[in-house]
Amino acid sequence: MYCKISGNTSPTAQTVVLSSGLGGVHSFWQPQMAMLEKYFRVVVYDQYGTGGSQGVITSGYRMEDMADELAGLLNSLEIDRCHLIGHALGGIIGLHLAKRYPALLESLVVINGWTVLDSQTRRCFNVRQNLLLNSGVEAYVQAQPLFLYPADWLSAHSDLLQQEQQHQVAHFQGMENLINRLQALMASDLSDILSSIYTPTLAFGCKDDLLVPWHCSTALAENLPHGEHVQMAYGGHAMSVTDSTTFNPILEQWLLRFAPQAPAANDTH
Repeated sequence: MYCKISGNTSPTAQTVVLSSGLGGVHSFWQPQMAMLEKYFRVVVYDQYGTGGSQGVITSGYRMEDMADELAGLLNSLEIDRCHLIGHALGGIIGLHLAKRYPALLESLVVINGWTVLDSQTRRCFNVRQNLLLNSGVEAYVQAQPLFLYPADWLSAHSDLLQQEQQHQVAHFQGMENLINRLQALMASDLSDILSSIYTPTLAFGCKDDLLVPWHCSTALAENLPHGEHVQMAYGGHAMSVTDSTTFNPILEQWLLRFAPQAPAANDTH
């Protein structure tokens, strides 16, 4: 799989891995990179079947498969311990990873994730799937920001969204890949495994998230032995992009709790 490694080169620097949502590509994390690279070696990757990680995904694909793929990537990079930050699907990959490979994770952050699919999330996913199947890729991509961003942010960033839409259509992961990844996500049910996940986990929620109601993150944290919850008031489903000035300091504080000796980028000792 395609990955990129950047950030702190100190031999004592710990590793942070970033796992994006249904889009699957690493560019989602640009608003967090500068902050993370001060302290950590940062690994971003394109999930299998997306972006630079070309491949065909067939029916029967599971979230556990995505977790195994990430574990394989980390093994190939000789990373045996890391912090994982995952957005939605990426966070659910992290939870499956914590269950299947518990020694791999120092800490976990799940942004707008869930235990089992909420009826509102299912409704949104069904609409998006129907758009893709019945109206095509351009209609799917054009509608996608409505589920990610608040209305005022959409209005203020019209030119940027137009550029992103053109890029996403040109680099679309493929209808079959997206549908099978979406079906895997919708079928995931963590109810029976959360109590056995002991990785310290921060569940981020957002009050105005249209796609994943905020109570899903609260319930997720409550059912994890070492779960904590933070709720932002604004930013929509992609609040790490739309309100990174609020999001980033919370993330930084969490990570430094579990990497208290993290060297600053200019620390040469």
